[in-house]
Amino acid sequence: MLALRLVRGSHPLVQLRRLLVAAAAAGVGFLLLCTLGYAVGHPAHSSASVLRLLWCALPIAATVQFAVAVARTDPATRPRPGLSSAGLGPARLTAVAAASTAVACTLGSLVALLLYLHLRGDITGLPFDGAAAGLLAADQPLPLAAALTLLAIVPVAGSVAAGLALRPRGARAPAPEGAARPVPTGLPWGVALVAVGLAVETYAGRGGGAGVALPGRFDGSPGGVLAGWVLTAAGLALAGPGLTHLCGRLLQTARPGAVRLLAGRVLMTEATRIGRPLGVVCAVLSGTLAAATLYGAAGGGTAFGPLTGLGAGVVMACTTATLLTAALESRQCRTHTAEALQRLGAPPTVLRTAALLRAGALTAVFLPLTWLIGELAALPLTA
Repeated sequence: MLALRLVRGSHPLVQLRRLLVAAAAAGVGFLLLCTLGYAVGHPAHSSASVLRLLWCALPIAATVQFAVAVARTDPATRPRPGLSSAGLGPARLTAVAAASTAVACTLGSLVALLLYLHLRGDITGLPFDGAAAGLLAADQPLPLAAALTLLAIVPVAGSVAAGLALRPRGARAPAPEGAARPVPTGLPWGVALVAVGLAVETYAGRGGGAGVALPGRFDGSPGGVLAGWVLTAAGLALAGPGLTHLCGRLLQTARPGAVRLLAGRVLMTEATRIGRPLGVVCAVLSGTLAAATLYGAAGGGTAFGPLTGLGAGVVMACTTATLLTAALESRQCRTHTAEALQRLGAPPTVLRTAALLRAGALTAVFLPLTWLIGELAALPLTA
């Protein structure tokens, strides 16, 4: 009840972010139900059904990541003076954050169930002249227990991840504003994973092999190429904080001024918070570029099905929204620094110029990297 009251009394922008989480959960829930419908309609193709279910792990992971990012920026779960005396200590606020995430994801799952039942014709008859009947196995009874189990994946995973991310940690004195932060150590491992992934893709692409049936109509990808894509994406996500920290160092080289120093120090301080979702976005965009290259090589619109497009859209939307939410969280953490600069008489253009410098440095590093990895990833299958 407390979580519902906090949700109801939040700012409209906070409510919008929660609705976006619900929308992402609805998209993933619909994908899971469509996978169940395929399994019900094709009982002889159990391996293909399991593979489709495994491919839903990518949208699930992207949705859970977005839900955690929204929970971290929720003002209702932020410790404030006086809340502990009212029984809302750090542990209770963590439980509230987990409950709020579960409420938003459950709402999306219910919307997905209603839409799925409507398209199957279980509520008001077959809509669209039964165009979706074959895709959703409308002629077969829906196993309700299996459907509810699949729909519970996102709410449970989202609430658990939010609780783990916001759990109270041991008392630790915060580092002062000017102190040096620990340098991210994942850059060498990320580069190694990217190299291994590209090598695996190249070897599998030359060697060929049996195609893996994706959720759609594109089934010409050798399993080794897909495994290489996964390794490459994991390497980019792991290298993101290190690359962001490197961008901050580059901004402070060659006799920097006050604005460049401010922009570089912010990037170094926020490297982990911003770099990880930025690396994930880079991985998604490189995979999208590779898929677009394969789409052109396939000769038109017969390569991918509607569910593949829905899953890709959920992943792209969630990863982009996670990056924007992380940037908002970083801005909230720098509120005291901005107020101190304003008290010192710094002009308002200083913060805007520093933000533009940060965006330009990140774009100059991550955009060519994304294009290069996307081209290299698509090369084994288009050669």
